[in-house]
Amino acid sequence: MRIRLGIDSGQEADRSGAVGTLGEQPVGRALLWALVVALAAMAVWRLCEAAFGQTVEGGEKWSRRLGSLGMAVFYAVICVGVVQTALVGGSSGGRPGDETSKEYTARVLDWPGGRVIVGVFGVVLIVVGVVILVRSLIRKFEKNLRTDEMSPATRRVVAILGIVGGAACGVVAAGAGPSVLLAAVRYDPSQAKGLDETLRSFAATPAGPALLIAAAVGLLLFGLYSFCGARWRKAAEHGTPAEQPTGAAGPGTRPDAPWQEELIRRRGTPTISRQNSPSATAPMMPSTIAGMTTVPHPCPSER
Repeated sequence: MRIRLGIDSGQEADRSGAVGTLGEQPVGRALLWALVVALAAMAVWRLCEAAFGQTVEGGEKWSRRLGSLGMAVFYAVICVGVVQTALVGGSSGGRPGDETSKEYTARVLDWPGGRVIVGVFGVVLIVVGVVILVRSLIRKFEKNLRTDEMSPATRRVVAILGIVGGAACGVVAAGAGPSVLLAAVRYDPSQAKGLDETLRSFAATPAGPALLIAAAVGLLLFGLYSFCGARWRKAAEHGTPAEQPTGAAGPGTRPDAPWQEELIRRRGTPTISRQNSPSATAPMMPSTIAGMTTVPHPCPSER
């Protein structure tokens, strides 16, 4: 918003600027250390997802695990940067994101095959941005939320936050990709842009003011959506898979005990979920009267 209004406060419109603003507050040092703890927790959480799989449908896929590993590294890097700022104090410990982007790009370009690596990274940024944008517009994020616990009004609000906020993040991420790709093509690390320079480049376009306002509002809404994700995100509890709420049964319902699994293997007898039956997890045996199959009932000898 400051870029849009032409106010140059000397702060970067990225993570370093945000951290610097926090550090300048009266209780800035405490806020920074609280942020360090939160970012470390995020990194550990994503690392656990990479190791054990996400607690959502399809969370065991290698692509999701790889994504979680990337996010773990992302949060760990940010955490280290905030620690440096907290140790120095105030906003003097942060480095401009654009300067860091150019420095890292220059280092990678000097590696064998560095141009290819930088170019691939630029393409990945574009693809990731487009994927985030599309997934937000089709409301894929709702699969990771316990929407059944929300009121209709709350669900509508969360949907708006997720759609607009996610779309803004996708546009910003995709907008940073071409500059990285251009740095690889021209072998010029100065072409690489961080978040601050990417946003400032929006101002130079014909739709610049509108784009900047949309980006500012969208990123703010994504921050609010993140609070909703912390409140309602699905997580497995007491061994119950997150993608199948407690009380729901279906063809993929897991047996409730090892003996039941063995019984299924030997006899091929269907079972019911403990949550759906007051008679626990007994195998079901059909009763036959005059050649007619009646409603199955628990077999007492095998209960």
